Amino acid sequence: MMSATASNIPTTVTIGWALPSDLEALERVAALDSKKLPAGPLLVAAVDGQIWAAVATLDDTAVADPFVPSGDLVGLLRTRARQLRATQPQTPVLRLEPLIARLR
Repeated sequence: MMSATASNIPTTVTIGWALPSDLEALERVAALDSKKLPAGPLLVAAVDGQIWAAVATLDDTAVADPFVPSGDLVGLLRTRARQLRATQPQTPVLRLEPLIARLR
């Protein structure tokens, strides 16, 4: 949760959509956070070109690097994800994980 008095957000943060080329960095952040990488489209927060946090736009599931001040970045990403959900029509998203599991 973001503090009302102070923020740990660095002065230069880039927020954007995760790209396929970000997969290795996202898996690293998820491993550091001892979590699975969230499914679906991800928003990421990067500082100096390094991904510090990511949030799934479908359900606000987050992963963040616990060794940097990433908590406020998760809050920022969740706020942006809510804004995007409010302006986008609700369309079903096909999740491939259950289908792939059945095919194995």
